[in-house]
Amino acid sequence: MDEPLSVDEHRALIEARIEVPDTVTRALDECLGLVLARDVTALLPVPPFTNSAMDGFAVRHADVAGACAEHPARLPVIADVPAGDPAATPLRAGTAERIMTGALMPAGADTVVRVEDTDHPAGTADAPGTVTIHAAPEPGANVRHAGEDVAAGDPVLGAGSLLDAACLAAAASVGHTALHVHPRPRVGVLATGSELRAAGEPLAPGQIPDSNSPLLAGLVREAGGELVAAGRVPDDPARLTGLLAGWPSLDLVVTAGGISEGAYEVVRRALAGDGARFHHVAQQPGGPQGVATAQVAGRPTPVLCLPGNPVSVWVSFHVYVAGALRVLAGRAGSTASGTSRVVADAPWTGPARKVQFIPVARSGERVRPVHPLGSGSHLVASLPRADGLAVVPVGIGRVSPGMELDFIAAPAHGGR
Repeated sequence: MDEPLSVDEHRALIEARIEVPDTVTRALDECLGLVLARDVTALLPVPPFTNSAMDGFAVRHADVAGACAEHPARLPVIADVPAGDPAATPLRAGTAERIMTGALMPAGADTVVRVEDTDHPAGTADAPGTVTIHAAPEPGANVRHAGEDVAAGDPVLGAGSLLDAACLAAAASVGHTALHVHPRPRVGVLATGSELRAAGEPLAPGQIPDSNSPLLAGLVREAGGELVAAGRVPDDPARLTGLLAGWPSLDLVVTAGGISEGAYEVVRRALAGDGARFHHVAQQPGGPQGVATAQVAGRPTPVLCLPGNPVSVWVSFHVYVAGALRVLAGRAGSTASGTSRVVADAPWTGPARKVQFIPVARSGERVRPVHPLGSGSHLVASLPRADGLAVVPVGIGRVSPGMELDFIAAPAHGGR
């Protein structure tokens, strides 16, 4: 058997295989969670017009400059200006206009007196005929001027920004209805093995429920991919290639199983050639790994081939596939997993000659394995308790409490 590859060597093979899709223009309501491909500048100033920052009364400051509790100013109210109103009545000297927060300042007004500083009860439906002002505001108080937050042409969002709700609101506020973005990667997932049966189906001797199909589908969605196709095939290479050929166009296919050294390794047999690589990586679990190309919808499509044991699928996805999806989504230039530092809270053992990726629960900066047997590839029932992976480097066969380790967060626990 050839020498196993390192984790970084296998990542390099993945990076050489994948291609970032072309960018697209999408309506704002379709952009949440996508990556911005072009800078956004303001088409409109913010605010777009000079408006009131308070509910109160628009006045000329000269008319209320001396107002106080002992000597209040009393002004006739000549108009009512709700938000959205064109403020058609210019303010005359010696008068006031009731105005709501966000409403256009009427011509001639330069200051807003808060309703709390008047004799007018807050929340009253009808404007009063006159208003008594008990406190003089500063000149220009409670007025938001057009463009004071953002001027037309100012930068608002930079290319590479991950678009959350606040970003979309900012884009809308400066006049944009659509953005140029990286599309969500289109992904197909495929579970393999003649022993697999859909969950809930009766099991004959030697058969097991298919947990890899829901696992892969959920992981793709958690990592920000668009699940476009999903399937399950027995150990029949023709069935596998035929299924992939009939799928719609994809950016990536992820398979589980069928890549080891056995006699019925369906992925290895079906996708051999065209530069495919199937090998061992010096890691536990998930040593068998592969990268290949398949014809999907008439075009060559990269395939990341994971081992079949569910824990190995979960680990391999976080170590390799999640990073590939970040690259395809325009979020990163490398597939390398982002890590933070944690501290072991319990002892465990591992293979000193391999990198160990062990599912762990995290509490603050401390982690411990989610199962007492460690990183066994069959311990799928322990995965719901895992917040991510502790990474034990080559050369360490025993982890002691207090030892510092790298940590890869699962997408569902903040790892996206």
